[in-house]
Amino acid sequence: MMANRFLRPNLIHRFSTVSPVGPPATIIPEILSFDQPKSDVDLDLSDQARLFASVPISDLFRSTAVLHATAIGPMVDLGSWVMSSKLMDATITRDLVLRFVKGTFYDHFCAGEDAAAAARRVSSVYESTGLKGMLVYGVEHAEDGGACDSNIEKFLETVEAAKTLPTSHLSSVVVKITAICPMSLLKRVSDLLRWQYKNPNFKLPWKLNSLPVFSGSSPLYHTTSEPEPLTVEEEEELEKAHERIKSICLRCQESNVPLLIDAEDTILQPAIDYMAYWSAIMFNSDKDRPIVYNTIQAYLKDAGERLHLAFRESEKMNVPIGFKLVRGAYMSSEARLADSLGYKSPVHDTIQDTHACYNECMTFLMEKASNGSGIAVILATHNTDSGKLGARKASELGINKENGKIEFAQLYGMSDALSFGLKRSGFNVSKYMPYGPVATAVPYLIRRAYENRGMMSTGALDRQLMRMELKRRIMVG
Repeated sequence: MMANRFLRPNLIHRFSTVSPVGPPATIIPEILSFDQPKSDVDLDLSDQARLFASVPISDLFRSTAVLHATAIGPMVDLGSWVMSSKLMDATITRDLVLRFVKGTFYDHFCAGEDAAAAARRVSSVYESTGLKGMLVYGVEHAEDGGACDSNIEKFLETVEAAKTLPTSHLSSVVVKITAICPMSLLKRVSDLLRWQYKNPNFKLPWKLNSLPVFSGSSPLYHTTSEPEPLTVEEEEELEKAHERIKSICLRCQESNVPLLIDAEDTILQPAIDYMAYWSAIMFNSDKDRPIVYNTIQAYLKDAGERLHLAFRESEKMNVPIGFKLVRGAYMSSEARLADSLGYKSPVHDTIQDTHACYNECMTFLMEKASNGSGIAVILATHNTDSGKLGARKASELGINKENGKIEFAQLYGMSDALSFGLKRSGFNVSKYMPYGPVATAVPYLIRRAYENRGMMSTGALDRQLMRMELKRRIMVG
């Protein structure tokens, strides 16, 4: 997804007190001319005529309608119910619903039904706006090895499609570990990793070299008793998962295309982090351009500590590292699971804490990127304050906006005003662009609808500016 998590004030200067092992430590478009960006880092998101000048009026109408529809809570609830109801079992109603979805929500949030169509959309978006694309096949979960084998072929097709694009058009491709390793196995591996963190003498014979995936404040309540070792069959399936990850990493390395690894719920995330960092150790050899990026979710209370520990260990090992920083997308499910087990949610208590954590993680990463460390950063945010802070910080640190060390990103179809404003200020900006059959994209589309739900949601600024621009064009016309 962008996809798209926390530290408290003064956390960064306390990072040195964090212990990697043991009990909890004290915690501490038209872009009028996108090839001639403004030198001023203060983002001007008020001039809708400049921001949306390259967007055709037909696209403005559709985008405005879609974003306003998703702002209506009962409509989102109804759409979600229909998508998961028995109505989708009947061919006639299913076809009608998917046809409507494709012409509205799907075309707004997704790049196409196959890799070739998605690559064409990436190209057209760049040529009209200067925004790059992040290509991702939109499948999310696999239950068995057969599904994983099928999915890895689609992800490899994504890399092949990326190779057809000029390097200026494409930022990266994205892979979901949950699509190429069975969900049940990811949960088993996460349980075993958590138990080893609690009991350092606990042996995991299958474990490969990686970076720290826990900190002293990481949630460990998912695993309350010693898990059974992996069976022979599970170890074989884990080895197949490693081979799938290696295959896409190798293809990306050969093609010089960065690979972003998306994040999931905390019940699965330890295994995903383990695999992501193992891949980074294996394939990140170019200090100026890491191939593998892991995702840090700043809405988690332990995000800052884990970020610091992973970065510190990568420095010791002389391994370049890439991070995508997001806020997070699984707040409700995290809260439900923690409550069912009698624990507090691992997510920050307030949105203000989340914002503070994101901004502090962002500052930490930008400072490291500016001093020659082998690090590259993608700042995925829909928050205008974070965007403005990042732009100012880049100016203060003298960061080269064009060398790929720092990049901003937003989901395709969301926060376009922020994307255009950052691009006009000279930054590399990308759109997270999922593709795949309409039916496959339904879970993704439902999440996007809920993120835009409500008049004060993520899409509120875009709705306002698009409405103003439509009115202006109609009056001029």
